[in-house]
Amino acid sequence: MRRSRTALAVCAGWMGWCVTGCAPEPGGEASGAAATAARMASPAATERAPADPGSRRAPPRAETPPRAYTDAQGRPRVALVKMPYHGGRNVPERSGGPDYLEAGGLAGLLEGEGAVLKPMQEVALTEADRRQYGEWNRMGLANGHLAKMVEANDADSFLTVGLLANCTSVLGVLAGLQGEAPAKRRVGLVFIDAHGDFNTPETTLSGMLGGMPVAVAAGLALHNLRNTSGLDDPIPTGHIVMGAVRDLDPLEAELVADSDIQMITTADIRGRSDNLRAQMRRLSEETDVIYVHIDMDVLDPREVAGHPLTVPDGPTSLELAAALTEMFRYPKVAALGIASTPWGENDADGLSR
Repeated sequence: MRRSRTALAVCAGWMGWCVTGCAPEPGGEASGAAATAARMASPAATERAPADPGSRRAPPRAETPPRAYTDAQGRPRVALVKMPYHGGRNVPERSGGPDYLEAGGLAGLLEGEGAVLKPMQEVALTEADRRQYGEWNRMGLANGHLAKMVEANDADSFLTVGLLANCTSVLGVLAGLQGEAPAKRRVGLVFIDAHGDFNTPETTLSGMLGGMPVAVAAGLALHNLRNTSGLDDPIPTGHIVMGAVRDLDPLEAELVADSDIQMITTADIRGRSDNLRAQMRRLSEETDVIYVHIDMDVLDPREVAGHPLTVPDGPTSLELAAALTEMFRYPKVAALGIASTPWGENDADGLSR
């Protein structure tokens, strides 16, 4: 039996949301812009308990209605964005992973499902950017460009799908969804990864920037990188949900335990559990937009054998795809990112894309 290609199978999962037209999530409330507007009109939508002064969640405020990422005929509107920069030191600054994903036929898959696509976008540093000192600084500048693309796509009612070199790009996507004052939005993050990426320079064992972006987004470290990326306001840890995370450094685990981060386990993803739906409902109530981010190392290692950071007991691509279909039934989901896909000689059989 021919095996399906992994990244395309994952994308097919969230395309299931497009095909079903944002159907109500099972056992829950109807979704879609009209249903959300109806909920906002009810007293319960605005009469909420006062914020706990000790909470790391942002205080509640009036909801922002979710944007509809469909055209007049109900076809999903999608903007593919390639982000080749990764922030690694002493290696080439650009990864071939995003190009590899594009060449795998993602655009054709989307168009075959009826999506309306923007022309492919790609983040590129300017000549002035390239003269700036330091890989991490240039990564922030690249994230700033990514943020502007995401913000413009969202304003045009196109859902951004990021083809990302690694997870450091999470900062740029979050920044684009947050936007700028006075119209900043509360952003929720569903971070699906075998690792928490919640290290700081003080806790990391590897020293890799790619192991820190969620902590940076939450305001725990590297504030210049976050600000250069365009993410002015840190993301409250109560607005972060980690999915299938099963490998944390010891001090990183302490940071996670001391936060308001919530967890979706591998079993939750495999079974599309009540906890998965509960976390999506909670983020939908507490934030204005939600970003779903996937590091391909989250998967069963047999499907991403060329990835250097695989961890046992990951979901299969088909299991994750089914969970994504559930997640995208919540209308505040506004962007999807696919990061760290094995490419080239690390994916000789083409399975991982």
